[in-house]
Amino acid sequence: MAWTSVLDGERRAAALEVAYEVARRASDRNRIADSLTAAREQTQFPKTLRWRPHSVADGDAGVALMCSYLDRCAPADRWDKVAHDFLSNAIEAQRATSLRLGLFAGLNGLAFTTAELSRDGTRYQRLLAELDYAVMPAAHAMAEGLLRAPEPRGVGAFDAISGASGVVAQLLGRDAATDALKRLLEGLVSLAAPADGPPRWMTPAAFIAHEETARRYPWGNLNCGLAHGIPGPLASLALALRAGVDVEGHRRATRTFADWLASHRSDDRYGVNWPTMVPLPPPGKPDVDPARVSPSRSAWCYGSPGVARALWLAGEALDDASLRALAVEAILAVHKRPVAARQIPSPTFCHGVAGLLQIVLRFAHDTGMRELAGAAATLVDELLAAYEPERTLGFASLEPGGNAVDRAGLLDGAAGIVMVLLAAATDVEPTWDRLFLLS
Repeated sequence: MAWTSVLDGERRAAALEVAYEVARRASDRNRIADSLTAAREQTQFPKTLRWRPHSVADGDAGVALMCSYLDRCAPADRWDKVAHDFLSNAIEAQRATSLRLGLFAGLNGLAFTTAELSRDGTRYQRLLAELDYAVMPAAHAMAEGLLRAPEPRGVGAFDAISGASGVVAQLLGRDAATDALKRLLEGLVSLAAPADGPPRWMTPAAFIAHEETARRYPWGNLNCGLAHGIPGPLASLALALRAGVDVEGHRRATRTFADWLASHRSDDRYGVNWPTMVPLPPPGKPDVDPARVSPSRSAWCYGSPGVARALWLAGEALDDASLRALAVEAILAVHKRPVAARQIPSPTFCHGVAGLLQIVLRFAHDTGMRELAGAAATLVDELLAAYEPERTLGFASLEPGGNAVDRAGLLDGAAGIVMVLLAAATDVEPTWDRLFLLS
């Protein structure tokens, strides 16, 4: 089905007005600089503040990606020129440093953004070839690291943000990527290999960087978030199957990951839910009952929305109606939860309302369910209510505790909100959400 807006005329006009105004601000270098200055005074987490030109998450590359979608929605407004300026700055920064491969802050993110700007490969051909030349050997090396690792490592080896799942998502759109793509898929499949004890994708305690999290999981954990956990490999494997790319053990691994998630729910009073992480027990002790672990927030990064989307994609790839039904049940349960119970007060993408809205938009499109279209419209209202025209960027990112911070970036700032409002209000398919493993 063609992508169509889920909004009525009045909502649609309001969403477009806000989206274009915030887009102008989020692509204004003076406002970006002003927001960074303000954010340093506002934040309680200074280490999270950064503007890295090469980064899709929080840099020029992310603004370029926003502009690529604006160019498709309003080609007469010359957003492609704005995008070119930001992409050029991102590429210049990349050439001046040594980047890792990751999707959100590395070479792969730059390749993804360039492909989105290329108008189906008719532009930026030389740059795409240059990025392919750098990405492919690094992708092979990442795959070998997964395949040859003697013991489990941190989630960064396979997750969506910096690991193999995110790299697969970008390579699926590149004709030159077949060998590297298949090798990475083999690496993800290897995570499902039978093990004496916890799965190969466990996070050992020694690889948990955050001190508080490490104390909470002294024996390690099994990560359930789409951003960093096993839903990432599941979504990438499913997307590859849907694209006709299959490697040995591919379907078995997809089934293994989907079944594990289906059996490790942590439901609440509103229905299907999942924990952020399942703790591993001390050696020799029985596994922890996931039903006794507190459910996560209702976000893209962690919680049932991201898990539900991964299960839906697996259900489509495996033609499994029961997986699709579980995914729909889970996203409907999110809609039943009061706003406060979702624990996502920020309007932004990663752990906020915009990320949930984009997932609901995908479900509404794929299922045709009027209830989900209505849920999306309600979330648009929530975003519009968070708009503050007097702020530098129009929206603030809310830190834990409700502290408001001005941020321009895509993952945690105004640019990501713009893209989701446009996805809700236009008839232009948001192909950019492959970045988040949603399509």
